[in-house]
Amino acid sequence: MNEQRKYEVIKSLLDHLDTANKDRDALILGCTQRHINRMIQGYMKDGKAFFIHGNRGKKPATTIHPDIRRQVIDLYRTKYYEANFEHYTELLKRNEGIILCASSVMSILEAEYILSPKATKAKRRRIKQKLKAEKETAKSKKALSEIQTNLVAVEDSHSRRPRCAYFGELQQMDATPYECAPRQIWHLHLAIDDASGVVTGEWFDTQETLNGYYHVFEQILTNYGIPYKFLTDKRTVFTYKKKGALSDDKDTYTQFAYACKQLGTQLESSSVPQAKGCIERLNQTLQSRLPIEFRLAGVTDINNAKEFIHSYIKRFNEKFALPLYGIKSVFETKLSKEKTPELFI
Repeated sequence: MNEQRKYEVIKSLLDHLDTANKDRDALILGCTQRHINRMIQGYMKDGKAFFIHGNRGKKPATTIHPDIRRQVIDLYRTKYYEANFEHYTELLKRNEGIILCASSVMSILEAEYILSPKATKAKRRRIKQKLKAEKETAKSKKALSEIQTNLVAVEDSHSRRPRCAYFGELQQMDATPYECAPRQIWHLHLAIDDASGVVTGEWFDTQETLNGYYHVFEQILTNYGIPYKFLTDKRTVFTYKKKGALSDDKDTYTQFAYACKQLGTQLESSSVPQAKGCIERLNQTLQSRLPIEFRLAGVTDINNAKEFIHSYIKRFNEKFALPLYGIKSVFETKLSKEKTPELFI
């Protein structure tokens, strides 16, 4: 009920005291008769000013200062471009001392038609419809150009399957390329636990190689133990079936598969990306974040990248991985660094 309506009802009540009905007026205003008496006393004391809300004309306590808004927009366009909004919120807090929630950052940027690389197709469609309506009323070519360049293309996501029940039950493994420095492409080899989302191993190499996966496997063995199963893609690093072989007995083991056999770890491969959704989403997330993190940290060679990724993954696990105290581990005994090289000969 607005202020004017309250004023009119109370004034009419006092003007017609002989026929007044407080119960009826309380029903009209949606309040109690006691509150009607309170408003009558307030009106008799302060007049119409009593009905003016105390916050009228004041900005909410949570209002973001215009200078902060402009700074958030300028930093994204000049320094943190291509970061998704959740990551950008973390960077603002860590590097710029600007503490905002991700929804506030999103509203500030989307007001300028800056979309996140992770924006959904539905959101893109809504924004495009709004932009088309604004194009019809735009008065300059510059305005049309600014609206058009702020749209960001995104990929659709696949539905997720349930996680495994135990820590160490399934390790998804893959490698993905990064153009993190001018004319340099590095491949990040990764392993992630399906149950907890913990990144259990990482290694940068110039190509997707057996050596890279060996380093990831070694990290898992020394830091966590022997896993129950690996899920990988169908690269010859992991599986190789001799042409014309009629049974599994005649299959040829790769070096990686032989190491798994020695430890009793199952090795399963699939050529369908959706089957390895956990590692595919991890690759997508790091492809969005790492180039920006490398640029801010001044990483320009692969040796620095190896040092940086080790500390970065620790922070990454603290933020995104599930707590391990609620998940039972099926990792077997850890191996020492002296014993692991014997497996990879």
